[in-house]
Amino acid sequence: VQLVESGGGYVQPGGSLRLSCAASGFTFSSYAMSWVRQTPGKEREFVGSINWSGGHTYYADSVKGRFTLSRDNAKNTMYLQMNSLKPEDTAVYYCARGWSGKYDYWGQGTQVTVSS
Repeated sequence: VQLVESGGGYVQPGGSLRLSCAASGFTFSSYAMSWVRQTPGKEREFVGSINWSGGHTYYADSVKGRFTLSRDNAKNTMYLQMNSLKPEDTAVYYCARGWSGKYDYWGQGTQVTVSS
């Protein structure tokens, strides 16, 4: 199983970024997937989960209305569209296989920095 995140970077407050998570080594379309983020010195924080088909999503209150999860099972890829970014969204973002707190595989993470 391999999960590879991409798309992180530096953005000003109010800006947008789209993260991608490319999956391989398993039947991607059979699994729920999630995004989790971590800031140095803090525990990992749940961002959102998407079910196997993409028809059901669940978000942390801190990102609801600003972030959107989606997936393309034909491309074995999950996405995180992040809009109206705030400095407090600065973190390393990880994709994980599983649903809301129950994960078995993780990617290596991609850094997102929101700063003016």
